[in-house]
Amino acid sequence: MIYEDPRAYLLGLEGMALLRAFTGEFGRDFVEARIAEIRRVLADEGLADAAVEVERVGTVTGYRLWSATYDRPNSAFDLDEPVVQAIVDALPVGVALDAACGTGRYAEFLARRGHRVIGVDGSPDMLARARTRVPPGEFLLGDLHRLPVADAGVDLVVCGLALTHVPALEPVLAEFARVLRPGGHLVIADMHPDRVAQGAIPPVRGADGRPGRLRSYRHPIGDYLRAALAVGLRVRRCEEPPVPARDQPVPAARPGAFEPVGPWDLWPWSLAGLVPEAARAVNAGAPALVIWHFQAGEP
Repeated sequence: MIYEDPRAYLLGLEGMALLRAFTGEFGRDFVEARIAEIRRVLADEGLADAAVEVERVGTVTGYRLWSATYDRPNSAFDLDEPVVQAIVDALPVGVALDAACGTGRYAEFLARRGHRVIGVDGSPDMLARARTRVPPGEFLLGDLHRLPVADAGVDLVVCGLALTHVPALEPVLAEFARVLRPGGHLVIADMHPDRVAQGAIPPVRGADGRPGRLRSYRHPIGDYLRAALAVGLRVRRCEEPPVPARDQPVPAARPGAFEPVGPWDLWPWSLAGLVPEAARAVNAGAPALVIWHFQAGEP
């Protein structure tokens, strides 16, 4: 169970902003404003009574709940798709595996580019949508740890916004290496570990309306490298697209007092706008995603 107290999030942002000021990025006025804002957070009675317990939800259940709305506008899609598509466009056409394919957003552009597409996902609800979206594709129920694909069976593996939900990268990267042909390519896009540490974890609502978040894990950049190098994958490219400027918080309507948080039918809250200067300081130039291009070794 996750205990979400809005004060913890707001104070966390203030603390991160103050650390950036401590190293010289901001001056005295900024520091004093942050300390005054911290006092306001701690004194606000509405915030003191707004905490909620949030269930950790497994991926099968979580993506079943999320499947109907997954394809709504999502800033992460705007960031990963141009980079992933640019990498894929430069590769030969062949057999492509969309691992954790979800509703088939990667599978769709792979099929358009002439690849024979295999999609694997652990969510039957997501797979049903992918089959409708990409009729030529072959979509299989499966797990990233035991892909239903033959050894050296594909030329390309793509995996988007999924590895944050596995507890360890090593077995999954080993599976990707197993199914890749010699010289094949692996393209991974995922939430940046810094964003996961800041609470960028997908929220869902259970059938009973209770709040939940998908089980998520923070994988430092070095974890990807160690897992890939151990199975003979070499790095071709790494990108860390920043948090879009349009995602920066808008100040609260009443800067002298915090807007009420809740009721629970409004969860998950949008809290960064309550402390916009601190949030902008934390997000300025910060990476939102990490995107990797690896290549398997030749025989």
